[in-house]
Amino acid sequence: MSDPEIVTRPDRHYVGVAGRVTMTTIPHIADRLGEIFGFLGARGVAPIGAPFLRYTGIAMPGPLDMEAGVPVAEPGGGDGEIFAGVLPGGRYVTVTHLGHPDGLVDVTSSLLNWAKDQGLVFDIEPGAENERWGSRLEWYQTDPREEPDMHKWETVLEFRLAD
Repeated sequence: MSDPEIVTRPDRHYVGVAGRVTMTTIPHIADRLGEIFGFLGARGVAPIGAPFLRYTGIAMPGPLDMEAGVPVAEPGGGDGEIFAGVLPGGRYVTVTHLGHPDGLVDVTSSLLNWAKDQGLVFDIEPGAENERWGSRLEWYQTDPREEPDMHKWETVLEFRLAD
C-alpha cells in the first residue's frame, strides 16, 4: 500500500450501471463493465480513464449499493440500465494497492483508520438502512487482458472527504 494522500478532484463524467449486491456477489456488478465498454464502442466514445467500482450505500454485512463505471470526456445519455453520471469533485483521500483485489478489504480498513487518526471526515450520510457515501471508489488501473496475474494488479482507492 502506498502512503495515503489528500488530493482535489474536479467533477468527472462517467457512464455506468448500478445494482445492489453483497460482499460475495460484487463480481456480478464488476462483470457488467463489458456492457459499458460495448455501449461506448457502439457510439464511438472512448473512455478517458480506468474503470471503477463505486460504493454508494453500505449496510455491512448486508447489501451494498454499487455502480460500475467508466469515465468519459463529455456528458452523455444512457440506454436502459446504462446511465450517465457525474462523480462529485472535491477533496479525496487516496491510496494505491498493488496486489490481489482480495487485499482491498485490509487496505480499506488501514485507510479508514489512517483518516480517523488524521481527524478527517468522509462524505457520508448515515441512514437507517445503510451509510450513503458521496463517493467511495476503487479504480482498476490494470487491464486483466494484459496482466492476468491478479497479484500484480494496481488498484487506487479514492474516498471523498466532507466539505
